Amino acid sequence: MESIDHSQMPTLAEIPRYHARLRPDATAFVFEGRSTSFGAFNRHTSQVANALLAEGVKPGDHICYVGKNSDHYFEVQFGGAKVGAIMTPVSCRLAGREITYMVNDAKAKILFVGPECAEVIKGIEKDLGTVTRIIAMEPCDAGWPLYEAWRDRASDRDPMLPVSENDVTLQLYTSGTTGNPKGAMLTHHNLLGGRRIAADAKMDWNEWGPKDVSLVAMPVAHIGGTGWGLVGLYNGAKGIVAREFDPTKVLDFIERDGISKMFMVPAALQIVVNLPRAREVDYRRLKFILYGASPIPLDLLRECIEVFGCGFVQQYGMTETCGTIVYLPPEDHDPAGTPRMRAAGIPMPGVEIKVIDEAGNRVAAGVVGEVAIRSVSNMAGYWNLPEATSKTIDAEGWLRTGDAGYLDKDGYLYIQDRVKDMIISGGENIYPAEVESAVYGHPDIAEVAVIGVPDDKWGEAVKAIVVAKPGHSIDPADIIRFARERIAAFKAPKSIDVIAALPRNPSGKILRRQLREPYWAGKDRRVN
Repeated sequence: MESIDHSQMPTLAEIPRYHARLRPDATAFVFEGRSTSFGAFNRHTSQVANALLAEGVKPGDHICYVGKNSDHYFEVQFGGAKVGAIMTPVSCRLAGREITYMVNDAKAKILFVGPECAEVIKGIEKDLGTVTRIIAMEPCDAGWPLYEAWRDRASDRDPMLPVSENDVTLQLYTSGTTGNPKGAMLTHHNLLGGRRIAADAKMDWNEWGPKDVSLVAMPVAHIGGTGWGLVGLYNGAKGIVAREFDPTKVLDFIERDGISKMFMVPAALQIVVNLPRAREVDYRRLKFILYGASPIPLDLLRECIEVFGCGFVQQYGMTETCGTIVYLPPEDHDPAGTPRMRAAGIPMPGVEIKVIDEAGNRVAAGVVGEVAIRSVSNMAGYWNLPEATSKTIDAEGWLRTGDAGYLDKDGYLYIQDRVKDMIISGGENIYPAEVESAVYGHPDIAEVAVIGVPDDKWGEAVKAIVVAKPGHSIDPADIIRFARERIAAFKAPKSIDVIAALPRNPSGKILRRQLREPYWAGKDRRVN
């Protein structure tokens, strides 16, 4: 097989075309017994493109997907790319009103719904103001057209519409520190430009071959799911798509399908490695595990190295940077626990990093400040939020990550804290303001502040610290139940503490760091 020429794939639309020419009979995706070749994937994406055109979808229009992982999600995404549509995947773990906000904010025309989300979508269908068609990805009782029938009525002749690498093709919603979630707009060049540079750098862990098999197990509503699926397609690898993360099935995939590369969050790795069967599986074909969303505890790393026997690569990034911008290479993963094991890593090829003070000035090595990034992977901006965009990306293209950290003399980045108070629990981004809003309406609560506290299983857990209204008593279980009715369960507090008054500065701002300090005492950094 000839080597892959990444320059022939400047847009997502070109990826299925390129591999259909190069290796039409090779497998692109396997999902629950269904296998799709690159040739068939290209034809299916053309059918999706033509079906979208028949629905009146135009370049720049948004299409939404609400559901768990599926090979058909990628057909819709790449079919949309062929007509210039913007794919907007939304987590099926969200509450109905959260989904409603995102679909309406994106002004989505077509909504694709997985079977696990049919009931919640049916309940909010009347509130989806711009949606003209709902497509059921699998059979359900909602009465919507079924995806395969909708797709297969369309021609498989490629429409070959002009698509620019600077066009937005993917919009991922990221929760804000205040107010509603923001849609991060990612262009073809954002998603692929950095990957081309990385491929040219010839890093062992980033090398792909025709025999590589990738496991897509993280949710496609996150960059870790959609982005990882894209990497495999881009490199012509076989992608094994897991509907959702299931630790037992991960072992089955590794053993049965010969997984060679996979991306997971450390919390997921911990669950897998703790299974009794984990020490009985043959891992000889597993070459690298990439992990991100949080650092990996040294004891867990030691156990994973012992059990899996492969290379490990830490990935640091964010939705707004299309995922990975910093990596800790396999050779720095020392079970002996060297200081470098605390690092997020070094910049990916083509990525610039600086650490700045509050005024935006670069600080010296070893000095903690806010981490700023400049690369081709930086998002185009937030959808319909120019002010938020300008606060995040400056005129010179530097993107403020909201993370506090420092660079050592060798250029390794160390993350210390989160400027924006974001909580990461099991790889999910959770922002205190959103949880506080859900808790605050409880009739017994006068004030609330939400923080992340250390958690052995999930890295961090959400804790609400509340002040009771005069004459009221607090029932923690009732508050947690109340929150779960208003936001997704994974965002709701796992525990409640009651105090007499929240600490505030002279201007009235809650001193969140002061609230966090007792729970993080004795730890050398304020992320877990």
